Amino acid sequence: MSTQGCLAANDWICGEYLRSRSQELIDATVQHVWITAVSVVIGLLVAFPLALLARSRPSFAGPVLGLTTLLYTIPSLAMFSLLLPLFGLSAGLVITGLVLYSLTILVRNIIAGLESVPDEAREAARGMGYGPGRLLWEVELPLALPALMAGLRIATVSTVALTTVGSIVGRGGLGNLIEDALPSFFKAQVLTASVLCVLLAVVADLLLLGVQRLLTPWTRIRPARTSRRNAAPAGPAGTGSGGSGSAGTGPADALKAVG
Repeated sequence: MSTQGCLAANDWICGEYLRSRSQELIDATVQHVWITAVSVVIGLLVAFPLALLARSRPSFAGPVLGLTTLLYTIPSLAMFSLLLPLFGLSAGLVITGLVLYSLTILVRNIIAGLESVPDEAREAARGMGYGPGRLLWEVELPLALPALMAGLRIATVSTVALTTVGSIVGRGGLGNLIEDALPSFFKAQVLTASVLCVLLAVVADLLLLGVQRLLTPWTRIRPARTSRRNAAPAGPAGTGSGGSGSAGTGPADALKAVG
């Protein structure tokens, strides 16, 4: 089947579709990306103070976590219908719904990250004169970054998928193309838009993973490989209790391993 006839034949893979609808695909992808990015950023800005409130006042933890979980269980169609009187058929309707859906993931992971900070680190910081604000930003938050970034990655991938639901109000990015193609079962458009959604999720996850590795270099430090040294045959000097054969596990070698 020639490339020129794949549109008429309604093939799943069609190069002619990519060439003739390239601008439409770009516009839908751009809309999908900015709706996702704005939703995740706003969700993070809302989730952070909620997590701090739940951690500082345990009596609020139950209601905060319960409310965010309840919001996540509301079907997207019902959520958009409830928000419709406030925002109308606008991108704000979709963004607000996505923000509410992201809260349960972000709040829980921020709390989990802050609770994973060792008490010894907090006590050492307080002993050095750190106040509550400085303790949070310079000690607790950096140590909580792995859990926080894990939640951010999950929320971002989930938001990329949920953005397509915004097509019911015409603000779904690539979801608009999928919805438009379903009545006539336009195979090339359905497949292309779906593959682009998957690619967006994968790229976003990899980018956030790279940011996480840049922000948390200490998580890539490997401990000294003592097992390999222990497996090596010991020399004559290493047979004695004070011989030089035991020097391989001393502080100098530990510093070399860290360096």
